Amino acid sequence: MDHLVLEVGTALILIAIGAVIAGKLKFSTIPFLIVIGMLVGPHAPEFGVISLRFVQSADLIDFMGRIGILFLLFYLGLEFSTGKLIRSGKSIIIGGCIYIGINFFLSLIYPLVLNFPLKEGLIMAGITTVSSSAIVAKVLVDLRRTGNTETELILGIIMFEDIFLAVYLSIVSGIVLGGDQTPGGTILSVLIALGYMMLFFIIARVGAPMLNKLKIKSDEIFIIVVFATLFFIAGFSETLHVAEAIGALLLGLVFSETVHAKRIEKMVTPFRDFFGAIFFFSFGLSIDPTQLGGAVGITLGAVVLTIIGNFAAGQLAGRAAGLSHKASSNIGLTIVSRGEFSVIMANMGIAGGLMPILQPFSALYVLILAILGPLLTKESRHVYLFLNRIFKWERGSNRGRKRQTDHD
Repeated sequence: MDHLVLEVGTALILIAIGAVIAGKLKFSTIPFLIVIGMLVGPHAPEFGVISLRFVQSADLIDFMGRIGILFLLFYLGLEFSTGKLIRSGKSIIIGGCIYIGINFFLSLIYPLVLNFPLKEGLIMAGITTVSSSAIVAKVLVDLRRTGNTETELILGIIMFEDIFLAVYLSIVSGIVLGGDQTPGGTILSVLIALGYMMLFFIIARVGAPMLNKLKIKSDEIFIIVVFATLFFIAGFSETLHVAEAIGALLLGLVFSETVHAKRIEKMVTPFRDFFGAIFFFSFGLSIDPTQLGGAVGITLGAVVLTIIGNFAAGQLAGRAAGLSHKASSNIGLTIVSRGEFSVIMANMGIAGGLMPILQPFSALYVLILAILGPLLTKESRHVYLFLNRIFKWERGSNRGRKRQTDHD
């Protein structure tokens, strides 16, 4: 306890170094922070009073990382409005079904082809199906794409994934851990989660005028009220089996409908950047690099399948919503990152006494896609131009526009 502050300070120094290097290279900070986190931890050396093992501060750094996810998703919610999401409701449901359908099918077939037992296959499917809302949110903010037309659908798919995850976790935990979750109990949990989300949409639509009457001139008191509400709602959401990050997102959507949105955005931004950086560092800390070697082959196969599946799902979902091939490419490449949910699934498999390879597989898989995801998103224009030479999308679109013009 004597060196707790020093440990946290050392961690922040490492985070700062990673952020400065990423800034010099004009690259996303995410992969740098994850790799730096991996290079330290329990096996790292100690230099006198300075320890890179972060033993005493592990729980505190982990908690600060969770706060980072809350701020990232809360900020993302502030950037949108329920009106836009409701108008896109049909596209979101269709896009979410397409995304989950394609990725879950590929994720389930792959371990079965490798002759993994069914329980291990279900865990691997959970690891590889659901994208990382924290990384996706950070990338959208970093690349200033929150105003893009396809971002509404990306946000909708993230929320759709959370509903799927709630169902899937309930079912798989019963199978793997031998829990007593009955089919009726699972359905009830899902309905409660859906009802809870709908409640926030209703509050955002009809409660905004009441929230607009909230007049707090002091910035100090205002931010205390907002943060207190954020943490309470996020924590309460977990009690209803809705991820705390999604609770933060829903609260952000409510505030986005009010006159306070811009004021909150301005206040939240520094906290989002600071705690968000700690999240990716703490995520790296959870990965033991010495345990990754035996899982390289199956991981690379899963990574290739995930990228193909995401791109195909992005194209189909985007085109079904009336978006261009380029915007549809952005969807598939933006949500390719995997993160916190994959780690949760792997930990469930380990707790259930399943094959030990699940842990290094999940760690390596998440690490590769956490690095490739922001990179593919940043270079999505070049990926699109390369594939357009093969599939001739633009020529098809031009013909379609010409036929439309002739018809008109």
